[in-house]
Amino acid sequence: MPTKPYMSGLFGTSPIRPLQQHMTVVYDSVKNLEPLFAGLIDEDTKKIAVAAKKIADGEHKADVMKKELRHHLPKGLFMPVDRRDLLDVLLMQDSIANQAKDIASLIMGRKMTLPKQMHELFIPYGQRCIDAVEQARNIIHELDKLVETGFRGLEVDHVEEMISKLDSIESETDKLQRQLRDVLFTLEDELRATDVMFTYRLIEWVGRVADDAQKVGSRLQLMLAR
Repeated sequence: MPTKPYMSGLFGTSPIRPLQQHMTVVYDSVKNLEPLFAGLIDEDTKKIAVAAKKIADGEHKADVMKKELRHHLPKGLFMPVDRRDLLDVLLMQDSIANQAKDIASLIMGRKMTLPKQMHELFIPYGQRCIDAVEQARNIIHELDKLVETGFRGLEVDHVEEMISKLDSIESETDKLQRQLRDVLFTLEDELRATDVMFTYRLIEWVGRVADDAQKVGSRLQLMLAR
């Protein structure tokens, strides 16, 4: 007997639950950036490899869920949330996992190390970017309550506060990113040109994780404004 598609059993009258589960898988993948960055700072190739594998596995699982959710997303007129909005949020969520995988591939492929002068800033930078994804996940997990309340009342105020907190976290990552760039600028003459180039790229890509998380919150905020 053929097996049912992975997501098919999750759909009732609403696709909200599978969207939330997709975001949970994305976060579960992204949080492995923490041990990845610890391995980078410790120059521990085994720790890096283990974390990179978990990130890649999570990204693959999220990608499978994305494709099946898109395939099974109802096309009727009576969905609780506009189909286009859901697809936009889904793609934004998926881009977070893709970015984490790109970061892991960069660190692994280049056998990167990080100048010691950057360690003190890089640890909170990476953590706050992960925090941004966690907050985006928390926001998406409020979507079913928003639907239940018809996008009105105290639940809207609560989600608006959560989005504001996400914006604040992302602003912190921007500040840390600028500080890391400033430190790297002072080290350029001491490092190989290629190392400088890829370290700037690493800083940028880590920041994109928080940027992409903020986009999820911003997209939901647009839905609230309608």
